[in-house]
Amino acid sequence: MKYQSFLIKYSEIGTKGKNRYIFEDALTHQIHEHLKKVDGSFAIQKEQGRIYVNCNSDYDYDEAVDALGHVFGVTGICPMAQFPVCAYDELRRQVLEFVKSEHPEKEFSFKVHCRRADKSYPKTSDEINADVGADILDAYPGARVDVHDPDFIVYIEIRKQVNVFTRVLPGAGGMPIGTNGKAMLCLSGGIDSPVAGYMIAKRGVVLEAVYFHAPPYTSERAKQKVVDLAKEVAKYAGAIKLHVINFTEIQLAIYEKCPHDELTIIMRRYMMRIAERLANQNDCIGLITGESIGQVASQTLFSLRVTDEVCELPVYRPVIGFDKQEIIDLSEKIGTFETSILPFEDCCTIFVAKHPVTKPHLNVIQKSETHLRDCIDAMMEKAIAEDEVIWCS
Repeated sequence: MKYQSFLIKYSEIGTKGKNRYIFEDALTHQIHEHLKKVDGSFAIQKEQGRIYVNCNSDYDYDEAVDALGHVFGVTGICPMAQFPVCAYDELRRQVLEFVKSEHPEKEFSFKVHCRRADKSYPKTSDEINADVGADILDAYPGARVDVHDPDFIVYIEIRKQVNVFTRVLPGAGGMPIGTNGKAMLCLSGGIDSPVAGYMIAKRGVVLEAVYFHAPPYTSERAKQKVVDLAKEVAKYAGAIKLHVINFTEIQLAIYEKCPHDELTIIMRRYMMRIAERLANQNDCIGLITGESIGQVASQTLFSLRVTDEVCELPVYRPVIGFDKQEIIDLSEKIGTFETSILPFEDCCTIFVAKHPVTKPHLNVIQKSETHLRDCIDAMMEKAIAEDEVIWCS
């Protein structure tokens, strides 16, 4: 059937006390933004403890559910029938008609669950549960009541209007985008960093991103791969401002002037310096990376300590305790995996040490960086000044 309304469920927002309206307003805004991608006219209505999406024109059901399923803060999407509070016999008739349209099969188990927020309604929740259950049993000889593990539950809410639904489709969970500040994601073409961005955005953080490009050693296809990954994450996080930094000159200087076993860690330190500069310029209050402890040489605890030394902003690493398969599983869930494994490397192998140091000492790395004193500041300024901005949505 073509539903004319959806009930939107949320969870954590309900614990926010006096600030709850701020989160609800952010959630309704995000729902509105995501539904812009769906043909049709939608009106979003907020009621105490409830958010409704009313469909005012023809629309594509699958597209609408997909759009709502990408909104952080939504835990459940309930396609429903909504009608004015009415006489009891009419209420029972409309509920039964909805069940018939939803479940044409002849044999099933069910349960009726009524919530009577409008206590002035003349029947109690228990009476409604019993009477509607009897109506369904009369209409379906093969049906049976199962209060513990039913095939579906008939939900009835009596509020300012009557809401009836039997399906609760999963939402993305988390908190609405825009309720927890903004952070800069260090985005590569790999599997880990898009997942890290997704996980931080899920907690309500607005994302910007920076990608370090090294032409001609890395191709335009490698850059496009990162743009495509940002677009996949943006399906959940909203539009992402992607900064593309030409890192070639800096990488060559490090390669020429620093010990080769320290190349990776020194490059990472300069990437983090630039990412922090961009973050400060764009009102970001943290950095995000996709590092997992021990996955590669630059991700040992020793290496991460040395990398973080150049940053004043906090660095968030949401996948730091994940093993690789856990990260892959999540990347498949959010739709970034197939793009991440495309064979367009974002870091040319010429700049990767054959035997990278796994336990770098900060004083040794700092001493090696003194070889760059005569050129690195100007190179960094140039790279930041020539920042290419791409909006990904």
